[in-house]
Amino acid sequence: MTPMPTLRAAAEIPVSRRPAPPTWLVVALACAGQFLVVLDVSVVNVALPSMRADLGLSAAGLQWVVNAYTIAFAGFMLLGGRAGDLYGRKRMFLVGLALFTLASLAGGLAQAEWQLLAARAAQGLGAAVLAPSTLTILTSAVPEGAPRARAIATWTAVGGGGGAAGGLVGGLLVDGLNWRWVLLINVPIGAVVLAGALLWLAESRVGGDRRLDLPGAVLVTAGLATLAYGIVQTEAEGWTSAATLLPLAGGAVLIGLFLLVEARTKAPLMPLKLFRLRSVSSANVSMFLCGSAMFCMWFFMTLYAQNVLGYSPLEAGLALVPSSLAVILGSKAAPRFMPVAGARNVAVIGVLVAAVGFGWQSTMSADGPYVTTIMLPGVLMMLGAGLAATPLAAVATSGAAAGDAGLVSGLVNTSRTMGGSLGLSVMATIAAARTGGGTGSPAALTEGYALVFRTGCGVLLCGAVLMWVWLPRRVVGGH
Repeated sequence: MTPMPTLRAAAEIPVSRRPAPPTWLVVALACAGQFLVVLDVSVVNVALPSMRADLGLSAAGLQWVVNAYTIAFAGFMLLGGRAGDLYGRKRMFLVGLALFTLASLAGGLAQAEWQLLAARAAQGLGAAVLAPSTLTILTSAVPEGAPRARAIATWTAVGGGGGAAGGLVGGLLVDGLNWRWVLLINVPIGAVVLAGALLWLAESRVGGDRRLDLPGAVLVTAGLATLAYGIVQTEAEGWTSAATLLPLAGGAVLIGLFLLVEARTKAPLMPLKLFRLRSVSSANVSMFLCGSAMFCMWFFMTLYAQNVLGYSPLEAGLALVPSSLAVILGSKAAPRFMPVAGARNVAVIGVLVAAVGFGWQSTMSADGPYVTTIMLPGVLMMLGAGLAATPLAAVATSGAAAGDAGLVSGLVNTSRTMGGSLGLSVMATIAAARTGGGTGSPAALTEGYALVFRTGCGVLLCGAVLMWVWLPRRVVGGH
């Protein structure tokens, strides 16, 4: 198959005159930023019961501790990616990291539910500016082909490791100190990474119109938030009530308006012509589907370990360490297989491995042994996630021009996070519908969690078929 067509390249403008730093240092700083962003998605899960007890969070408020972050993250990430292209990747890295660090401090000091949720939303906004720059800085520093695949694998492994390590880090902090430190720990780490980026990263951006599509960003963020709110309402109101249907319809209208704005504006936040590239469109839809199932794994595994099996926060974190190692192993192994089997085949195999893990996890019981109830299915789920993530990211970023690198990087993260945040809302509703709101016996809770994993298995199997049919057999760079 011929290589995917690319958009017309925009000129890359070096802004900094200092010599380019060593590639390994650029990769290390980019990965450090991504680690913080992803760690914060999962590290909070272990602390949720402690947060609820300390601040008196409602059941909906507990879920919004996660959703406030992920929805702001997904909604503003396209804007963050385009801002990096136009105003400088290093500058947006620094701005995003600074906002993320300050919001972490505010969240750690929160004294009321609204303060915590506001801080989590601000964290998500900072992450949305930071995350696209991490991948763009990395792909700009490493040539396309096998070297870039290895660099993306490292980025994916660090990100996956951040998500997986969140349970252990959170457990250590909650048991050793208190829940506030799952947020406060970001402050010293963020300051160190900020100093390193300020000293060693070189600045670059692309030429062209430097306007940002603020109406588009507002519409897509409002649309996602409204959709997620409608889905959350189903827990208490059901799927047919006005309290559910009105926000669902409103969210759909806002997303429709966003697409109309993007089709008409001269400087769109998300140029729809990007989706004419098969590599971009197929990989991002695949990431959305995979994210909708895989993102909720950490959330429900942590709840299962603590609410059903009676693990402490630290024990729950330790229980997921093998899964943490598996996602890193899968991410690092994928580039070795991609030149031989092809990116599409490796991604499909990874999703199928994860689906087996989800199916196994759905057989959980209220008193099952650790090895067969958590460890082995968790390893399969995350090994598959690692195997799939690297080739999907490589495919998604393979066909676009240099001038759209930040936008495409933002789109990669947006698809995965948008799928994850909306998927979590749906899965939480599915679990609550089976357990009667999550206040039942351990056996009832287990039924709800098992249904979530069965649903995730079905989504992943559908995703594997879609990827086999739609993903390009070969991508730019030869994989």
